[in-house]
Amino acid sequence: MKLGQLIALLKEYPAEASVLLEGDAGYSPLGGLSLIRNEGGLPDELIFHPDMTPD
Repeated sequence: MKLGQLIALLKEYPAEASVLLEGDAGYSPLGGLSLIRNEGGLPDELIFHPDMTPD
């Protein structure tokens, strides 16, 4: 999925909805994003990071 596709899809959902990441241990809230700039013709990558704050 490309970032433009993700943005278009997210526009269909309520702005106040929480963003959760699904993993082996259940769900984690989204804690942040990182942009990885690639070279050599490779596309840049957007990395989603879970919120690691203890419950």
